[in-house]
Amino acid sequence: MNEPTYLIIGAGPCGLSLARAFTQAGLSYEQVERHTDVGGIWDIENPGTPMYRSAHFISSKTTSAFLGFPMPADYPDYPTNRQILAYLRSFARTFGLYGRIRFGVGVLDVQEMPGGWQVAFTDGQVRTYAGVICATGTNWEPQMPELPGVFGGEVRHSVTYTSPDEFRGRRVLVLGAGNSGCDIACDAARSADAAFISMRRGYHFIPKRVFGRPADTLAAGGPHLPAFIERPVMQGLLRLVTGDLTKLGLPRPDHRLFESHPIVNDQLLHHLAHGDIHVKGDVARLDGLDVVFRDGTREAVDLIVCATGYTMNIPYARRYFEWKSERPDLYLTMFNRAHHNLFGLGYLETDGSLYPLADWMAHLLTQYLLEQRAYPGGPQPFDTLIREDRTDLSGGAHVDSPRHALYVQRRAFLTHLRALCRRLNWPEPDEAALSVPARQAVSA
Repeated sequence: MNEPTYLIIGAGPCGLSLARAFTQAGLSYEQVERHTDVGGIWDIENPGTPMYRSAHFISSKTTSAFLGFPMPADYPDYPTNRQILAYLRSFARTFGLYGRIRFGVGVLDVQEMPGGWQVAFTDGQVRTYAGVICATGTNWEPQMPELPGVFGGEVRHSVTYTSPDEFRGRRVLVLGAGNSGCDIACDAARSADAAFISMRRGYHFIPKRVFGRPADTLAAGGPHLPAFIERPVMQGLLRLVTGDLTKLGLPRPDHRLFESHPIVNDQLLHHLAHGDIHVKGDVARLDGLDVVFRDGTREAVDLIVCATGYTMNIPYARRYFEWKSERPDLYLTMFNRAHHNLFGLGYLETDGSLYPLADWMAHLLTQYLLEQRAYPGGPQPFDTLIREDRTDLSGGAHVDSPRHALYVQRRAFLTHLRALCRRLNWPEPDEAALSVPARQAVSA
């Protein structure tokens, strides 16, 4: 009897994490990547990537590494995009993943067949697999807002932005205040003739360093407090560190801390304090070279950069997924409830680094497939959970926005995954077994 073979689509961080898990578990797989190398969005040469030259990791190297594969000691607390790309490629080399990837090959279509999945590739091949894992990422289809009126300048999505040089001699409005929008606004503050940022709502801002340490290491290393205690404690700490941000022109948040993604950025506060950029409210309409805001004020600008997010999509298999607010609605963000052995990996919003979570998710998916191999054709207790378990993993993040429709709070998610492993008699990830004693040096 032929051993079942699985297809991993994509060689970004999640695809690489799963490839390592499959390799170490002895599962047969193939992997395709439409670009010419691994790294996903972190490769600025990858067509369609939203990466820009000033981008850094939003979480610190201490909390963000793959299990058993720490980032190099000489990396800064918040590595650059070039360092993260080098880290990902070192990961792929160290664990021998390159030889299993077909580069320059995309997927045209996935078709459900009796007992498996038929996949059509861009190189003309058609192959059949026991299962398909979609790990092609979330930041590839830009979401543009509708802006009433007529504008005499240029309107672009942030996916097209690369360098602060693009702002020189211009009056720039950045629309959207997520972490990328704030980064790009800081570039505009340094390079443009005039810079503005439009914010629909207020956000909680967390500095990257608190008491001389990366802010996320405090949360990761401190005691796990219940939300009703942690929230006021952290809110008090933020007031002590950052003060009243409304004095810088920022709107007061309309939600409690941790009910939405906080903004991890202290450079924007620096530029606001120095008058390098100004906060505006929501856009009402465009009028020639003016942008008119809902409070009636207007500003003359000649470039609008829309940092308004992305639409998650799995175009080659979209019809097989349930969708909620344009997010694939999957059990534990991975398991398709209606179609057996069609998975997603990395289709989530979370409050911490993705890479350790990716290893946990890859581990759980691998255990599920190993159980199928051990009991072929037999009933799988986990299948019942896939169909019926609707555990809330948001950890109390309940802001009404599409971005939070399927939000996963890191601590709540990991607690639930550990409980599932105990319930199913599955082992937890073994970090020591995942490590490599003499790993290759990362080359920038």
